Amino acid sequence: MTNSPSENPFKICVLASGSKGNSIYVTDGTTSILVDAGLSGVQLERRMAERDIDPKSISAILVSHEHTDHVSGVGVLCRRYGYTAYFTRETYKASIKGLGKIEKCKGFVPGQEFTIGGMTIHPFSTSHDAVNPAGFTIQAHGAKAGIATDLGIATAMVKNHLQDCNVLLMEANHDVQMLLDGPYPWHLKQRIKGRSGHLSNDASRELLEEILHDGLSHVILGHLSETNNLPEIALDTVAPVLDGHKAKLCAAHQSMCGDLIDICCKKE
Repeated sequence: MTNSPSENPFKICVLASGSKGNSIYVTDGTTSILVDAGLSGVQLERRMAERDIDPKSISAILVSHEHTDHVSGVGVLCRRYGYTAYFTRETYKASIKGLGKIEKCKGFVPGQEFTIGGMTIHPFSTSHDAVNPAGFTIQAHGAKAGIATDLGIATAMVKNHLQDCNVLLMEANHDVQMLLDGPYPWHLKQRIKGRSGHLSNDASRELLEEILHDGLSHVILGHLSETNNLPEIALDTVAPVLDGHKAKLCAAHQSMCGDLIDICCKKE
């Protein structure tokens, strides 16, 4: 069984996931952060209110890359609540003009860990059509969460960083056949399924197969395309990997926030 919430303050909640906006809340019980803020400030405040999250309790936003669906609310929230925004140097240059003035900014380099309060952040490079995109693992209280969306391929580096995660948010963007048969122009289809695009359901299943371990308690499929995927297709594609495993599988949504999930090792 898992420990009670009071014994496990390390938690994650996907506030939004998809091409219209992404944001993930992570707390260790003392320090709280957002990974990306790709909705408006008002929308993100509403999502947080649904899970009784006080926006004033958050201290920082980690920015994975400069695309609008990951940064559109960063400037507003930082000005409104005094958050510190963390960027790579290249992502800062690519996005800051559209975000307005942010008083507190800090840099990070993929491959070099840093801390925010009691949480240790390990950023790692991903393969996506952005200037210097990053995924993250976040560790606290002896547990580990991994966040890997917006990547065309799961490189050896990505797989290495996602080893031993207790909770994993991983991309399952599209069903390949739906993408090929769908309405997008060919150049966009090529971009999405290319090495700098997005992981398919099949690629997500293959990644999970390689990094699955007994301590994994939750797998969240993220960044599902509203045009080229369906939650039931993504879940049906990935679920067979977890046959006989105790990990829970769910899909994150664009239009509503997910549950607040404990990040902890499962205990019998």
